[in-house]
Amino acid sequence: MELTDDQKAVVAGWVRDGLSLADVQKRLEEEFSVRMTYMDVRFLVDDLDLEVASPAPVFHDPAAADVSGASEPPTGKVSVSLDKVARPDSLVSGQVTFSDGVTAQWHLDQMGRLALNPSQPGYQPTQEDVQKFQEELRSAVEKSGMM
Repeated sequence: MELTDDQKAVVAGWVRDGLSLADVQKRLEEEFSVRMTYMDVRFLVDDLDLEVASPAPVFHDPAAADVSGASEPPTGKVSVSLDKVARPDSLVSGQVTFSDGVTAQWHLDQMGRLALNPSQPGYQPTQEDVQKFQEELRSAVEKSGMM
């Protein structure tokens, strides 16, 4: 769904006010009845040439408590894999593992929209992980010759 210029101006104000991508996603649905995936919101903010403030802390699963007590950022890397056969509603699909070990299924549909379905409900990857995911995805798709 396309946003009007007025709606885009409101979104720009939200981002300038420091709202996170998840908050923008939520307010789009609440105020404009527009449902967007997290990645679609990310692309919208990029299209509007806006900078998102430093992301809020990553969703923390209490069941996966850090036994070391350290609050250092994750040291893992983002890895992307492609399905050998894409989902029926997709051009290409696969799985991503973010730097903190959380996995998600992803797919790119015929309209060029990227959807992400994390294994942990409510999980939001860091901005750095999203950027690395996009880079790794582009590289993996180019290497596969799928697109």
